[in-house]
Amino acid sequence: MVRIQKERFKYTKEERSWIMQDWANSAYSIMITTAVFPLFFKAVAESGGLDSATSTAYWGYANSIATLVISLLAPVLGALADYKNQRMPLFTWFTLSGILATVGFAFAPEGNWQYLFLFYILSAIGFSGANIFYDGSLVDVTTLTRMHRVSAAGFGWGYIGSSIPFVLFIILQLTGILPISQVMLIKLGFVMTAVWWFIFTIPYWKNVQQKSYIEREPEIVRSSFKRLFHTIRDIRQHKQAFLFLLAYFFYIDGVGTIFKMATAIGSDIGLSSNDLIVVMLVVQFVAFPFSILYGMLAKRLGAKNMIFVGITTYIIICVYALQLESLQTFIILALLVGTAQGGIQSLSRSLFGQLIPEGRSNEFFGFYNIFGKFAAVVGPFLVGIIAQITGNSLDGVFALIVLFVVGGVLLVRVKIPEVHEV
Repeated sequence: MVRIQKERFKYTKEERSWIMQDWANSAYSIMITTAVFPLFFKAVAESGGLDSATSTAYWGYANSIATLVISLLAPVLGALADYKNQRMPLFTWFTLSGILATVGFAFAPEGNWQYLFLFYILSAIGFSGANIFYDGSLVDVTTLTRMHRVSAAGFGWGYIGSSIPFVLFIILQLTGILPISQVMLIKLGFVMTAVWWFIFTIPYWKNVQQKSYIEREPEIVRSSFKRLFHTIRDIRQHKQAFLFLLAYFFYIDGVGTIFKMATAIGSDIGLSSNDLIVVMLVVQFVAFPFSILYGMLAKRLGAKNMIFVGITTYIIICVYALQLESLQTFIILALLVGTAQGGIQSLSRSLFGQLIPEGRSNEFFGFYNIFGKFAAVVGPFLVGIIAQITGNSLDGVFALIVLFVVGGVLLVRVKIPEVHEV
């Protein structure tokens, strides 16, 4: 049982600065990972001589390479960052490399898809690497009882932060108010994303300090590998943390698959690209208040119970997906996704933060990131194989119920430490 001081209502300066980092880097997620850059990459690749299928394949390769690199590095980087005064330099290096690579998109030579291929990999590694240290710093900016609320606020404000530069880009695109070409406007959007990311990271650099750490040792890289090996060897000593990661692997795979496959499924039922963009924006704005709400309810009902609420919501989504046939039904499904998406992700992060040993948050969040990254494998494959067998992609979405049920059953077995106020 852990006892800590009574919870404050207002966020501290450290908490606000930590939340602002989610506001800062989430712009990369929607502009670069999801909405604009993939289309730009394909256009450049096809103008450079690749056919449509091959350009899509290379986009997949770029994502796979970035995911593989950061997944292999994550535990080692996390173990290294747990040493005193190591986390912030690592966070800064990965953040700036991601920002500079994003700016680099604007200088892509015409038709040179290889340039974009390389710079996207660098930007994705920078973005994902920085998030290892960002997630790990949650335990340093707040208390155990406030962790769910602060984590949820990060996700919630992140949805708004990601939407603002994207909406501004869409307005500039639709109005044509700037006397520049479409290609130049897209490149301006990339620079705008990088500047947004940099400016709103400044509070994190100024106010977030590493309070939980291990004293430095000689040959810290070698020592980090030894600690990592001992953690894996003595996994039974951290049974609850790794049992949670196993549950997380399954249900977060379902969450990520539904988000990634949404536009493809919308296209299958005849929705236009403009309809899909509008619906995706609606999801962002709905997710904001519900992420905050999940954090508040976790205080009363418990984070584990609220994650079960999220899992149940996604099971309902999988069943409802069989009814998709129009824009109206797709909007209803998207609204359901918005009510649960941020909440289940934010509470998973903070709940894991309560299960890990003191002073080793970065190492364990390295494992957390690995499970999150590799959880992108089973779901899309399941949707694809079921859709191919039945000839209906909606049947594939329905099959994702299996992932949520398995994740939920495993989560039941996770024992959460008691946290009491004094």
